[in-house]
Amino acid sequence: MAHSDRPNPETITLENGDLAATPDQVIAAIEALNFEQETKVHEPLFTVEQSKKVTFDKPGAKTKNLFLRNKKGRMVLLVVEQDCMIELKELRDKLELTGGHLSFASTDRLGQYLGVVPGSVSPLALINDHSNSVQVFIEKALIEQGWIYMHPCRNTHTTRMRCGDLLTLLESWNHPAGIIEF
Repeated sequence: MAHSDRPNPETITLENGDLAATPDQVIAAIEALNFEQETKVHEPLFTVEQSKKVTFDKPGAKTKNLFLRNKKGRMVLLVVEQDCMIELKELRDKLELTGGHLSFASTDRLGQYLGVVPGSVSPLALINDHSNSVQVFIEKALIEQGWIYMHPCRNTHTTRMRCGDLLTLLESWNHPAGIIEF
């Protein structure tokens, strides 16, 4: 599967002009709060189906991450269990969002606000949203699993950490997560 249409993640510039965070910077931010993490380097993973082929020795939830926007420009990062099916119209109603229907945000917007390319989206990319433009919602059942696997801004790495630590990390980045049930 070729992905020549995707920008080079090493050269993504955020809306404030800074370069996007690297996996090492994300991991350093996690460790600065004394949170346990484990990161595995692997071949690039562009889809949930591809990520299912990568095995991990320790338990943890694997995610599907949707970066969405509405017509008013409101941006949402939805984090759910990898096999969860989402109907965007129902999601808009469930989240009680006004401003039109939800659709997938563009690759440009993804880079500008989250500093990642398609296939690398995760809540850890919120390290790049310095303007707090993106609202994050995480599936309750995912949080209840205890541990979670996510990309630290690159789809060539997967980081495992405690779900409670992720919530605290997001709060420290001024992105408290809304918890949603499906």
